[in-house]
Amino acid sequence: MIKERLITGTTKLLGVIGHPVEHSLSPVMHNVALAELGLDYVYLPFPIEPQNLEVAIAGFAAVGVVGFSVTIPHKQAILSLLSEVTPIAQAIGAVNTVTRQDGKWVGTNTDVEGFIAPLQTTYHQDWSQKVAVILGNGGAARAVVAGCIQLGCASIHVVGRNVQKLEEFRHSWGNSSQAAQFQVHQWEELPKLIPQANLLVNTTPMGMYPHLEVSPLSVGEMTDLPPGAIAYDLIYIPKPTLFLQQAEKQGAIAIDGLEMLVQQGAAALKIWLHQEIVPVDTMRQALENHLMVIGNW
Repeated sequence: MIKERLITGTTKLLGVIGHPVEHSLSPVMHNVALAELGLDYVYLPFPIEPQNLEVAIAGFAAVGVVGFSVTIPHKQAILSLLSEVTPIAQAIGAVNTVTRQDGKWVGTNTDVEGFIAPLQTTYHQDWSQKVAVILGNGGAARAVVAGCIQLGCASIHVVGRNVQKLEEFRHSWGNSSQAAQFQVHQWEELPKLIPQANLLVNTTPMGMYPHLEVSPLSVGEMTDLPPGAIAYDLIYIPKPTLFLQQAEKQGAIAIDGLEMLVQQGAAALKIWLHQEIVPVDTMRQALENHLMVIGNW
């Protein structure tokens, strides 16, 4: 039984910044975890408009905030306000987790860890023989590419509709050895890519609530997905998305975005608390219960 916590003058502050941020599920999972651990912390949502970001971060330092999550639209803008950014966050070009260390703000990105966690723990595969196809080329796709590189995928194919943005995406990785593993493609090239896909990831918002009847792929395109492939949708409302329903009909293994949300949050909590074990199962259960209560599952 989790004890009721009392907020006092010694309670330490964590939170999430964004605009808007009212919809964030992070307080649900983090506060349950903190309560189970019996720690005198509270995790709060902080709605911060873009023009107020710099003064807000200075204010956080002044009042002793221990750390915070970063969501849209601040993931890129926060970079210039930090004293240090980890290599993984630099590679992605975005920060989603900030912590206070030795009087300085340090930023990292736990989305990569969140993305690959279910792939590593549940599906023990030789990723060096696997082909990844990623739908979309926005910020979320950058974390997925970095995750596929970490997994050691044989090849990574990023598919988008805007030729200019695709080229910018490709060039942004520079000439590093990492960049040699992936290619960019226009959407029209999907028919030749889907049959190769061992891992098919949707990073686009297509199919997100309330647009339940939308999928980034047509039924015809999905029919070429090999049986036993993994279809991974970063969306977690609804459960399952039409994209995942289509994939399962082809014999694919489906993963939704809830596990990524849980695992990136758990990774952030470990950083803030300086401990290796946090109640991941409790965090997941709290989110599932919350989503059922509000009727989105």
